[in-house]
Amino acid sequence: MDYRQLGATGTRVSELCFGTWRFGRRTNGVLETDEDDAHELLDAFADHGGNFIDTANIYGDPNGTSESYIGSWLENRDREKFVIASKVYFEYDETNPNGSGLSRTHIRNQIDKTLNNLGTDYLDLYYIHRWDDDTPIEETLSALTGLVEDGKVNYLGASTMAAWKLTKALWKADSNDYQRFDVVQPLFHAGYYKDVEDYLSVAADQDLAVCPYSPLAGGFLTGKYTRADPDDPTAVEAPDGSRASFDDRFERFYLSERGWKVLDEIRAVADEVDATPAQVSLRWLMDQDAFTCVPIIGARTVDQLEENVAAAEVSITDDQHDRITDARFNEDGVRWGH
Repeated sequence: MDYRQLGATGTRVSELCFGTWRFGRRTNGVLETDEDDAHELLDAFADHGGNFIDTANIYGDPNGTSESYIGSWLENRDREKFVIASKVYFEYDETNPNGSGLSRTHIRNQIDKTLNNLGTDYLDLYYIHRWDDDTPIEETLSALTGLVEDGKVNYLGASTMAAWKLTKALWKADSNDYQRFDVVQPLFHAGYYKDVEDYLSVAADQDLAVCPYSPLAGGFLTGKYTRADPDDPTAVEAPDGSRASFDDRFERFYLSERGWKVLDEIRAVADEVDATPAQVSLRWLMDQDAFTCVPIIGARTVDQLEENVAAAEVSITDDQHDRITDARFNEDGVRWGH
């Protein structure tokens, strides 16, 4: 993989980021990725030139397991060669009234847990996982700025939120001389049923790097699902054991008329360039020209990881990119709905 500048920062990251939300996660009581498998996946990612790794304090069961898996893997690696990102916001300790949110108290408590889990004395990137309506953004930014000044964090990022909240945070940072967000992490892919243009416009205007999570729409854009009813975009035939067979979020987040139209075009482009739909979907994101876009990929197996990483070797033309973009609209120029 090649490397690209992380937004307006001086740090260079691989074209794809490896997301580790499955590490230590249990679904219906079944462990998705144990520590040995996690290390094998991280080895494969690093062997392909990947240096950008994403986690969060609540990933895994119990909380912090994903971070700990990465930490044990880093013991045998040169820490400085990797760009490690984690997050804070969601409930970490249900017995603690200050065990969630973006208060100064919770942020300071969590950064030390995260660093201890990772076995490192600094994070390259620290995201707020969501917006906290109960804590003034000034308090949050002040606390995060303190982490940067203390050398515990290099850069700040923000995940999913309304565009106006992101704009407010950037303005508050600039006007109060706080450290500002350099990276954002929205849910974004070619067929997403919601409009995120305002959010992405802020990123483009402010030179923020965009690291989309779920860039393959939970597996939908890999092409492994089949539409079961032409009149119902949520009716799908799913392979046994796939996410659609056990996750009700799949229907709400990934199945839409727009999604099927886009997937048809992605399949056509994949045939033209001798690539898989997953690789073309990732390439479409990587080729965004308004902002630096580094998709966060996940994988259950090394084979899946290698297929996704191979997107770095795929090329699509501007015309093919535009066809995928335009598939989101009907013949009257109206965006297909859900």
